[in-house]
Amino acid sequence: MKIDEELTFKKLEIFLAFMRSGNLSRAAEELGTSTVSVHRALHSLENALRCPLFRRDGRKLSPLESAHVLEDRAQKLVGDMLETVRVTREAAGFSAERFRLGALYSLTVKTVPQLIMGLKLRRSALNIDLVMGSNIDLLYRLKNLELDAILVSLNESVNDPDCESLPLFRDDIFLAVPADSPYANQSEVDLADLRDSTFLTLSQGFATHQDGARVFQQAGFEPKVAMQVSDIFTLLSMVSSGVGYALLPGRIAAVYENRVRLIPLQERYRLQQQIGVVFLRAKERDPNLLALLAECRLYAGRAENERTPAAEGRTG
Repeated sequence: MKIDEELTFKKLEIFLAFMRSGNLSRAAEELGTSTVSVHRALHSLENALRCPLFRRDGRKLSPLESAHVLEDRAQKLVGDMLETVRVTREAAGFSAERFRLGALYSLTVKTVPQLIMGLKLRRSALNIDLVMGSNIDLLYRLKNLELDAILVSLNESVNDPDCESLPLFRDDIFLAVPADSPYANQSEVDLADLRDSTFLTLSQGFATHQDGARVFQQAGFEPKVAMQVSDIFTLLSMVSSGVGYALLPGRIAAVYENRVRLIPLQERYRLQQQIGVVFLRAKERDPNLLALLAECRLYAGRAENERTPAAEGRTG
């Protein structure tokens, strides 16, 4: 026996609502539809099953034994289908109970905590996993469905036809020096004066590594790099200990603020990072992602209002 194409889960859902309420009007109210639509669905269901389900007494429908048998089976069938839809969507990362967010290390100072707090207010039952890494590593994980969204620098390394992005704020690149450095109290620095100094950098793949390379190129020299590290907090610790200087974004100003100074570069060397959220186009309607994007838009608005020419970039 083949299943008639008119036998649908939607009609079973309407049938179950009628069986619960015992009344066309109450079933229609529960489902947010008209009594005519409910009546039509029940009649169509009988046609699909090729057997009567109700005895008609004027406009009143009285369930037959066949309707009670169908009710018992349909409740389990519809319940199984709803669970099937849920686990299928969860496997694809849509409206799952867990949200996997990737971010640059430097964004955990202020941006990530604020966004997570806002997201939890919108979706209190949501569990959030935070994964940190470089632009390139996070994009790879996003494309492989290991992450639901990433907070990164919006440069060429994350340009991908499968992805969309939403800008959050711009951030200047500064010279990071120890608090006791002769440059610590300068209002700005000519990077060319430091061509003989020792520098520390992040590993390749990090946006700040790429941006630093551009700034050094503008200054006309190849830096003497004593060490490359894989996270910005280790780099700050090394700078504070006097191991070397570094080019770092303004958003980390609050970290080691008594031991590290961020000195503006002269205008000719100045470079900004555009920070934003990146996500897959295929998941742009996922409720969890939509909640994050709503928070990101609020954050971007606040960052724009707070930004001043002298402190641009320090709001992130």
